[in-house]
Amino acid sequence: MEKMKLPNSTTALVLGICSIVTCCCYGIIGLPLGIVAFILGNKAVKLNNQHPDEYEGVKNASAGKILGIVGIILNVVFIAYIIWILSLIGWDALSDPDVLMERMNELKNR
Repeated sequence: MEKMKLPNSTTALVLGICSIVTCCCYGIIGLPLGIVAFILGNKAVKLNNQHPDEYEGVKNASAGKILGIVGIILNVVFIAYIIWILSLIGWDALSDPDVLMERMNELKNR
């Protein structure tokens, strides 16, 4: 009997890669992709563990799960970095270029 391809293993892999590539998009795109990649990869690995003789492609699912975790971590770190920068500069400086330049010069001279 020919083994079936593990459902969503390739999808988890592609989403995991995309979550890492898009981590610089303010975390808005990459974080959900990483979460979905982790969930799909985890489900596929569990399905393979229940029926190891029926499916192939568990390496793609495992890689997608791991890349999803890495993507989640990178996106959370990037979001935290953005929040930290905004806390240093302040929300009011984002709407006024003169205040923004003044705050940037203050940070530069520290």
